[in-house]
Amino acid sequence: MIREALTASTDALRAAGIEQPRLDAEVLLAEATGWDRARLAADPEAEIPPPAARRFGEMVRRRLRREPVAYILGRRGFRHLELAVDPRVLIPRPETELLVELALELQPDSVLDLGTGSGAIALAVADELPDCAVTATDTSPGALEVARANAERLGLGDRVRFLEGSLPPREDFDLILANLPYVAELGWASLQPEVTEWEPREALLAGSDGLNAFRALIPACGRSCLRIAETTTTATRPTVAFEIGAGQAVAVNALLSEAGFGAVEVRADLAGIERVVIGRP
Repeated sequence: MIREALTASTDALRAAGIEQPRLDAEVLLAEATGWDRARLAADPEAEIPPPAARRFGEMVRRRLRREPVAYILGRRGFRHLELAVDPRVLIPRPETELLVELALELQPDSVLDLGTGSGAIALAVADELPDCAVTATDTSPGALEVARANAERLGLGDRVRFLEGSLPPREDFDLILANLPYVAELGWASLQPEVTEWEPREALLAGSDGLNAFRALIPACGRSCLRIAETTTTATRPTVAFEIGAGQAVAVNALLSEAGFGAVEVRADLAGIERVVIGRP
């Protein structure tokens, strides 16, 4: 029955070091049965059909191996969208929504999403700013497959242009957004197994201090912005915004200043951690 299944699975997940064992057990059982969590709570004595019980058992075994719930379900919510995810892409996180919120604030005509992964940022911008031309790039062919499939499934396939690579040459954008790799090698071992054993390392690790990706791309963005500034006759100038790790704001600020960005701003996430750095030429 539901009560017994949830109690046993919660105990097993807790013993394995899972942070939210009861929540994970309920989410997995709801997925396995097709019942929502409210029904699970309302009828704890209900018997679970054998096929659903088998599905639930397999899901719990995967979670005990520390596979993230999002990969087990094959999806993750991000703003108004439900995105398909698998180990080819990072699992979208709430703090990344700060980049989308910046786009909504600035109302750009064109946006570049660098390192799009699942397509979360690009697709959210396309969904919420229908008049904005959105381009998304990634160096991983596998990630682009996931992002393109998400775009088609969500009816946004004609709203986002996907390109393999990083910063497109000879193209101008009003706003460049990026959730680049920013995990330092020295801090890798301290992360949860859900991250180190399942999520793509190349989308996370960025050298000994976590700044390698910023060192590579910020100067390139700066050159692009300076070129636009020299040729444009309008007041519109491109802006760049990067998600960063805790304690990286000062270093990324310095890189932006060195690249020619005259105004730099830092925004914190809901936990009060400096999470996004914005550079305006």
